[in-house]
Amino acid sequence: MTVRFLAVLVLACTAWRPGSAADVRPNVVWIIVDDMSAHFSCYGETAIQTPNVDRLAANGVRFTNAYVTAPVCSTCRSAFITGMYQTSIGAHHHRSGRGARKIELPEGIVTIPKLFQNAGYHTSLGGWPRAKKGRFGKSDYNFEWDASIYNSNDWVDRKPGQPFFAQIQTPGAKRRGGNTEAAEKFQARCAEIFGAATPVSKVTLPPYYPNDPVLLTDWAAYLDCCRYTDRLVGEVVQRLKAEGELENTIILFMTDHGISHARGKQFLYDEGIHVPLVISGPGVEPGQTRTDLVEHIDIGPLSLGLAGIDVPGHMQGRDILATSYESRDAVFSARDRCDETVEHLRSVRTDRFKYIRNFLPQRPHLQPCAYKDKKSILVALRAANEAGTLNDTQQKLLFSSVRTSEELYDLQVDPHELNNLADSPQHAKILADLRETLNGWMEETNDLGRQPETALMYDSDMKVYVDGLRARKQDPAHLQVILDNIALMKKWAAEGW
Repeated sequence: MTVRFLAVLVLACTAWRPGSAADVRPNVVWIIVDDMSAHFSCYGETAIQTPNVDRLAANGVRFTNAYVTAPVCSTCRSAFITGMYQTSIGAHHHRSGRGARKIELPEGIVTIPKLFQNAGYHTSLGGWPRAKKGRFGKSDYNFEWDASIYNSNDWVDRKPGQPFFAQIQTPGAKRRGGNTEAAEKFQARCAEIFGAATPVSKVTLPPYYPNDPVLLTDWAAYLDCCRYTDRLVGEVVQRLKAEGELENTIILFMTDHGISHARGKQFLYDEGIHVPLVISGPGVEPGQTRTDLVEHIDIGPLSLGLAGIDVPGHMQGRDILATSYESRDAVFSARDRCDETVEHLRSVRTDRFKYIRNFLPQRPHLQPCAYKDKKSILVALRAANEAGTLNDTQQKLLFSSVRTSEELYDLQVDPHELNNLADSPQHAKILADLRETLNGWMEETNDLGRQPETALMYDSDMKVYVDGLRARKQDPAHLQVILDNIALMKKWAAEGW
């Protein structure tokens, strides 16, 4: 008889009412981190040590093949909070539905917090360090939602004996900022906390990036963000222990997508979609390593399952900890518009191969995007390209003026996704099979991105975007870049790009 079965049996046999002393159902705490890949020592990172995440993994289960269905925050968060593909619920464009034109969830779709709340749980959405009272942590959903799905921003105000479902949102790798000055400032802070910052000498960049001083400094600061995040995990565990709740709390640690970089955040290469996923607590057998393919939309169903709450039949995520779970053959990801930049990418990944379809191949990989282009790393990369100092692989992967419509990578021999096999005769059948698999997924899940975003919706969201920057007195030069990019997107669309 498994630990999980015993836990569920106890829950089922317990007479329960909200706030009663008999309510022994487990608490569930999600720690969700911004912009971070699986650079933790339990995942093989050697430049830094992350003892708290490592300990969490040793006490529970570590997934080595967890992938997000969307490599940018709002679309990813819209997906995992519903257990649905963002493409199925119309939430696939980043920061969409924010203007006069709104996005409503399809009928019958209920968010994960609401399901916990309906079952008598206290629900909270907070940050760490603990946010000011009344201030929610990051939500960033691309649909209309009622804030009442969260009782507060911290479980401290729950009723006596009431179980809680808490999300702790943390900036993660955003702490290093977007320029070299901010990265160096953050590292100075880390030197005070840890005794030393991560030196550039310990950084090994992926081969598609040049060993540019700006990139090396940024990556060292990024690794310190991982250390800082690990420290946060330790503080959350200590708080639960001090409150006597640790032994009855399931802790889930995950990031919302990969590192923000030229082939990471916003893109469907593994740097953008591969994330850490660690779960520990009652009902989770310790010391496990799972290598099967899972998706981040699974965290809702598995959390409901561990809490003894029925998982709605419409939910596309799966309870990957259930005894009846059957492992996937593939995982899927999608990228659409990010801020002003129009894009349309889809991918399917098996345990060995990755297939990416570029629906707008006439556009370059690094389209104009004001959010990313102002970062020091992108400025440095563009300068290196102009100076001709990139090697052939780096120049081709980052700065080709057009893309192929299909990409195929053998991840077993090419984990960095450098060699596109789409034109290889030896891989023609694999290409055809994965193309058909992706087509089937788009059809079966009703991928709403198959139709382009309407001009009315685009204009509605761009108005909010631009007006918001003006209200915050954004640098006029940066604002003009955004306006120019919007004009360019409209021009390319009119030309059939």
